[in-house]
Amino acid sequence: MTRYHMPAEWEHQRMIQLTWPHSDTDWAYCLDDITDTFLTLAQTIARYEKLLVVTPHPHDTRKALAGRMTDEELQNVIVCQCPTNDTWARDHGALTLLGTEPDDMRLLDFQFNGWGKKFEATLDNAINRHLAEAGIFDAPLIDHNDFVLEGGSVESDGKGNIFTTSQCLLAPNRNQPLTAEGIEEQLLRRLHANRIVWLHHGTLTGDDTDGHIDTIVRCAPQDTLLYVTCHDTDDEQYDDFHALENELQALRTDEGKPFSLLPLPMPAAIFEDGQRLPATYANFVVINGAVIVPTYGQPDTDEEALAIIGRAFPGRDIIGIDARQVIRQHGSLHCLTMQYY
Repeated sequence: MTRYHMPAEWEHQRMIQLTWPHSDTDWAYCLDDITDTFLTLAQTIARYEKLLVVTPHPHDTRKALAGRMTDEELQNVIVCQCPTNDTWARDHGALTLLGTEPDDMRLLDFQFNGWGKKFEATLDNAINRHLAEAGIFDAPLIDHNDFVLEGGSVESDGKGNIFTTSQCLLAPNRNQPLTAEGIEEQLLRRLHANRIVWLHHGTLTGDDTDGHIDTIVRCAPQDTLLYVTCHDTDDEQYDDFHALENELQALRTDEGKPFSLLPLPMPAAIFEDGQRLPATYANFVVINGAVIVPTYGQPDTDEEALAIIGRAFPGRDIIGIDARQVIRQHGSLHCLTMQYY
């Protein structure tokens, strides 16, 4: 009987998806700036692996990509026309399950409802079905639209352990009236997981996802967890992130050993219109041969984060990309991407 698992992000990938910004998204007021960031991210990915770009305006997008990329990089790019609401591929993209047989994969299409019906998401929720109908996927797309789940809310170590946060999965307008026990049962079954690791602390100020795991705690090889810390006792987030660190120190692996913990610094607070933005180094993107790390124009903490993430992923190129434009819409680089295996 074939057994499936949700792979770790550092397993070999076939391609990564970006959903491109346009004038009908919330990026309209800074479209040139965010497009430049997307072009930098797209070019970086295309140097290492295939890139899928989803856009309602393929001609304009291809033109922009051609203006930035080499011919060799462009050969790694697939552009697919599709109507979209926004750009957060991590949360509307399909989740991959890998089987025990070679090339045996399933793609799971969960319902994306704009992070608990905060934002219109009807078009984004249909992207996966559109891509499947266009022949983009190399695996069957399995309908799970009876269950709300965003890719940024779950993190896999590739060994059957799924990390998530109670503040997100129990937030309003997700899967009520299911309790935590009911949601855990659904995750175990649908993701073919062995264990759900619930975390209860560490929500970033300004985060409108209700506390996605990929903004605070990330898995790495060798039972390693990278996590956000806050050492400023005057920071409004100090107590919550201190409690998160205590939670992680109490966790045990399947073998009953403590996890190897690598603390990441917290960037100095960044504000727009008086609102604190959820800047985090935990929102890095693992690709074939490299890790793309968000930076925030803060040389000391940027370099510290790059070095720590490099320790977690030896042998990979560690590449910083300025994410200050991305956090203006309350996400970062990992939130913009979804990998397929």
